[in-house]
Amino acid sequence: MEKVINILLVEDDEVDVMNVKRAFKKNHITNPLTVTHDGIEALEALRGKLVGYPCIVLLDLNMPRMGGIEFLKEIRSDENLKKLTVFVMTTSNQDNDKVDAYNLNVAGYILKPLSMENFIAAVATLKNYWQLCEFPEH
Repeated sequence: MEKVINILLVEDDEVDVMNVKRAFKKNHITNPLTVTHDGIEALEALRGKLVGYPCIVLLDLNMPRMGGIEFLKEIRSDENLKKLTVFVMTTSNQDNDKVDAYNLNVAGYILKPLSMENFIAAVATLKNYWQLCEFPEH
């Protein structure tokens, strides 16, 4: 039986949102997917329980209002959210962003843009990860 892991995509670029949805479809990923467009909206969704647990966050770094690093700092200081599994998916190849993200305990840092073929393969790897791992109910 396939585990139900809720996915929260925090991404302001609609093309990237469509690419994620397309890669999910190609990989037969039927996990519930909630899309938010910046860190503030993502926090509201998480704190308002609009996203069920267990949950994996796919996070862009460069967003309006609240960027990815700010969002990470916020969830890591929140007792209810600090254990979330977060994968960064960003165009930023800056070492300081990578260091900041890993210092805030991200599970991985994926560089965009990948070709669609490589992106589908990356999403397949994420699917294998969350199917392999055991997550607490909350």
